[in-house]
Amino acid sequence: MCLNGWGGKLHGKLLPYVEISDPDVLCLQEVIHSPESEKDWLTYRDGDHVLPQRANFFRDVSTALPGHVAIFCPAAQGVLWDGDRPVPSQWGLATFVRRSFPIVGQIQGFVHKGFSPVGYGDHPRSRSAHGVRVYDYAAERAVSITHMHGLRDLNGKMDTPERAAQARRLLDLSRQISEPGDVVVVCGDFNVEPGSETLAILADAGLHELVTGRGIETTRSTQYRKPGRFADYMLVNRVEAVKSFDVIRDPEVSDHCPLVLRL
Repeated sequence: MCLNGWGGKLHGKLLPYVEISDPDVLCLQEVIHSPESEKDWLTYRDGDHVLPQRANFFRDVSTALPGHVAIFCPAAQGVLWDGDRPVPSQWGLATFVRRSFPIVGQIQGFVHKGFSPVGYGDHPRSRSAHGVRVYDYAAERAVSITHMHGLRDLNGKMDTPERAAQARRLLDLSRQISEPGDVVVVCGDFNVEPGSETLAILADAGLHELVTGRGIETTRSTQYRKPGRFADYMLVNRVEAVKSFDVIRDPEVSDHCPLVLRL
């Protein structure tokens, strides 16, 4: 399962959904981790952009998936607010892997800029990626899964040199974690439209994109009010390994829809 968790804004629906669906691997973007706070909610402020943030979203999801190894990958540490009190808080992505699947390889890196230790930084901000290689005993094969949260450009989701560079870095991370014979999965909230250079770069590398390739009309829930109906993608190197692929619309757990791949 791949999902942008929207900072845990809809945690009341997201956590039960994750617990019940119990994916073998969950690739989760837009994750908040505030280890110095016991608060459930804090506030993000960026000019006129004010959002509630689930202060310990990483902990919440870890609790919902007690049978999983939980790995948090920060992109930046900035400040959230408890009223007028600043609280250090890390922002990034996380991967959760069922404990019965051995993690035989792992890679963490940046697809745009590097770790921002003091503040979330100017847009477009630092973006990280994480990959795991797990062994599937039932299928007697390894599966490598790499995900990222693509950079947000205030001007829109058009092609830019930075987005092309991050696609190549994502591909490089996937190649580093994969070995010949693996089923390779690359996914995430790429923050690009269909027909983008990002998807073309990944396609040229032999990856098959499942969202538009299977006629999905949107990966956004009704919580998303802006133009543009795509952000999230999932690609595989071997389409014959795909048992099913679904974009989940109900329940709505974020302004993004969960992408669920069964191999």
